[in-house]
Amino acid sequence: MDEFDRRRKGFDKFFALSEALRFKALSRRNRAVGEWAAEKLGLTGDAAERYADAFAQPQIDGADDEALIARLRDAFVEAAVDVSAHRIRRKFEAATNDAIAEIEAGK
Repeated sequence: MDEFDRRRKGFDKFFALSEALRFKALSRRNRAVGEWAAEKLGLTGDAAERYADAFAQPQIDGADDEALIARLRDAFVEAAVDVSAHRIRRKFEAATNDAIAEIEAGK
């Protein structure tokens, strides 16, 4: 195996690991945002758990952040909860940072 092949395999492993960590962080983030949203919507117990689980599912299905933000905004408007899209975006950012920190800490 020459140097080029070793480097290519190393890059492939790095890319796979990076994607796995990215998926894990986004799933944690979506779960945390789903829990926050459930609380804002007044959901508790099993209903809150189901909502948070359902909110994390679109990450697996490939939904982008803007689609998730729109989905939350619609849910808040329908429930007459006053939370702006800007505040939702800030929650996404904070939850992303928290998820990355947890993963880096080995949690």
